[in-house]
Amino acid sequence: MTFYLICYDIVQDSRRTKIAHLLEGYGMRVQKSVFECVLNDQQYQNLQKKLLKHLNKTEDQLRFYPLGVRARKKVVVLGVQPDRMVDDAAFIV
Repeated sequence: MTFYLICYDIVQDSRRTKIAHLLEGYGMRVQKSVFECVLNDQQYQNLQKKLLKHLNKTEDQLRFYPLGVRARKKVVVLGVQPDRMVDDAAFIV
């Protein structure tokens, strides 16, 4: 499992909404266009495949930043803190 910081700049509202909705299924939104996701290799490949279906390669941009455990421990958040971490255990009933 790898922790990814995923950022996007999507020009069109409808595409941006679809991309954000997809990302919400894989991780936690930490800013309007920034998500934190913990993904295995299969999830990473599947997510990229799904995102490419909605991405306009001449106008939009998605960035995936893999962060190791050591880098994650150095993350500093100023201001509002999230209620939970992206890799906290969650149960859906």
